[in-house]
Amino acid sequence: MPTRFGYTLMTEQAGPKDLVRFAVGAEEAGFDFEVSSDHYFPWLSSQGHAPYAWSVLGAVAHATERVELMTYVTCPTVRYHPAIVAQKAATLQILADGRFTLGLGSGENLNEHVVGQGWPSVADRQDMLAEAIEIIRKLHTGDLVDFRGEFFQVDAARIWDLPDTPVPIGVAVAGDAGIETFGPLADHLIAVEPNAGLIESWNAQEGTGTIDGEKTRAIGQIPISWGPDRDAAVERAHDQFRWFAGGWDVNADLRTTAGFAAATQYVTPDDVAENIPCGPDLDRIVDAVKPYWEAGFTDVALVQIGGETQDEFLREAAPELLEKLRTASN
Repeated sequence: MPTRFGYTLMTEQAGPKDLVRFAVGAEEAGFDFEVSSDHYFPWLSSQGHAPYAWSVLGAVAHATERVELMTYVTCPTVRYHPAIVAQKAATLQILADGRFTLGLGSGENLNEHVVGQGWPSVADRQDMLAEAIEIIRKLHTGDLVDFRGEFFQVDAARIWDLPDTPVPIGVAVAGDAGIETFGPLADHLIAVEPNAGLIESWNAQEGTGTIDGEKTRAIGQIPISWGPDRDAAVERAHDQFRWFAGGWDVNADLRTTAGFAAATQYVTPDDVAENIPCGPDLDRIVDAVKPYWEAGFTDVALVQIGGETQDEFLREAAPELLEKLRTASN
């Protein structure tokens, strides 16, 4: 199975109309799929945006014809009730003519705190996510659902508009405990590091490996900062993407853009350039992506940093980059 390469609709760095235009451009450039972040806040104020991902994806579903679409990722536990996520996902699958995958995760305080419900512990967040997936699965049967769980209640709910193609669910996990919990509940694995052991553990579970004859997917993501001027590309990556340096254990708990700015104040441009391929060298980007397919990822989504760079990237770099990635991965 050849590796598939995707484009990230980064809602933190562009407004809704621009994101739809980028989605069309990414399809024309030859990307296989497109993923969208789902944030209420950007990571850093310099990114400057946070439109509602589900409205954007609905527009993208109508503006595109071929690319698969995915949330990467939605948290269905605090800001959204899982019954509402089930309805949104079913509707989007209809609009996308079966091209949508629901990517789920346990969330970050940055986005979930806005509804004033507090920020649960890690253990509770994991249990809440598992319960939310159970609710979404029940509602996607089309049956009338009553549910009383530890965290959620659903009263006589039903999804009236169901797609002909069921909505696949991917879940973001980072270790064996997450695999044990979510492997039996999800269709696909989502991860942000090229960890072969994670994929091996996922595929070793009973019942995983294929869905209706199709191989289950391991979907990764990697930031890049392509641009004709390497120094400018490094500076842009430092300005807008240095937040990654805290790691997910820290990032999940920070509450505001000010918190991310403070936590990353000592991250230098050189630190960023060591972790993110920057500049015009497409072969360097290929080398950075290579560990993902070597680890067994079936899908890798690229994040081109900088909203103002997307049109040039899609026009000038993406077609050749995709050709190089496909040649190298095969």
